[in-house]
Amino acid sequence: MSLHIIVSAVAVILGLIICFRLFIAWGTRWGATPAECARQMTGDAYLAGGPPVRVAMTRAISISKPPEVVWPWLAQLGRGAGWYSYDRLDNGGKASARHLVSWIPAPQMGDATVIGYLCHLEPGRELVWWAGEGDRFLGAQYRMMLDILLTPADGGSRLVMRISGDAAGPNSRLSMGVFQVIDTIMARRQLLGLKERAETYGSRTVDSDQPENGRRDQYQSYVVIYASGQIAGLQGHEEVAYRRQTAIADKVLVDSKEGK
Repeated sequence: MSLHIIVSAVAVILGLIICFRLFIAWGTRWGATPAECARQMTGDAYLAGGPPVRVAMTRAISISKPPEVVWPWLAQLGRGAGWYSYDRLDNGGKASARHLVSWIPAPQMGDATVIGYLCHLEPGRELVWWAGEGDRFLGAQYRMMLDILLTPADGGSRLVMRISGDAAGPNSRLSMGVFQVIDTIMARRQLLGLKERAETYGSRTVDSDQPENGRRDQYQSYVVIYASGQIAGLQGHEEVAYRRQTAIADKVLVDSKEGK
């Protein structure tokens, strides 16, 4: 192999590494100020004392509508209305709702979804989802926390979303690296989806393009089990019963009845 080929290959590899690092640096802090990245958030405490391989990604976006308009869109996110991101990738091809869905109940501690269970709730202001112990990704055992904070700002709202995780095991660094890439792609689109819905559709409760048909899996593929035990989403597509059991074990949810 000639020296020219070797130098070219090394240059390509170094270029890819640099691009990857720049993409991660951009994507994991997208829209957030240095102060927002540095601030302590409620969910941070859930990862205290864990393994050293960890990531913390803080993104933020300004929305021209006040918190009372934005909050209902946050309250139904992943709870039957879809994820407002790339629906073909994270919602089984179903179109996320573009209105406030009538049958989705208000958030309650212990609600369980694919991303974890609701472990902290300040209505109108903050939601924290916790995945707990025991999950595995690419051979590593990981924990994950999602903290969504909504505050008034400049006549509108400021939305800060932090997702953090840690991992243990031989593939922990690989696991967290892949996690960063995937989450960067999806989270940015999710924030833009939230902004679009709040600013464009406001508080509308009807969507003539996607009118409600009564099915609890109309707008979301992945299952959600509400604290009441009722279920929405495409049953069998995603198993979240163990999230609910974790909430019970952590004494966040008292009701241990099976979802109906």
